Amino acid sequence: MTLGYGISEAANTTSHRFVMGASTTLFFVVYGAALILCAWGMNSLRSWSRGPVLFSQLAWLGLAWNFRTGGTWPISVILAVPAVLVLVALLQPASLDALNRHEQP
Repeated sequence: MTLGYGISEAANTTSHRFVMGASTTLFFVVYGAALILCAWGMNSLRSWSRGPVLFSQLAWLGLAWNFRTGGTWPISVILAVPAVLVLVALLQPASLDALNRHEQP
């Protein structure tokens, strides 16, 4: 979703707001690529990938909180539910043990 937003921002950048569009594009493309790298790390049981993924989910919860009122509450639910599910999955004892056990010599 993050990488897709960066790509769509690049496609919709106009000359009137080039700097804002370019910086937004760069941020979200790098952020999305970093999350893809972290997904690979989680799949390979690399403990370094857990922190950025946890932080990202907390950021999505904060964004969901901002959308909670008015007509945007469905967006809030769409953002919050997967974030909570990922947080619960990452903080399960089995997940923590798997990530920590793989890194030990």
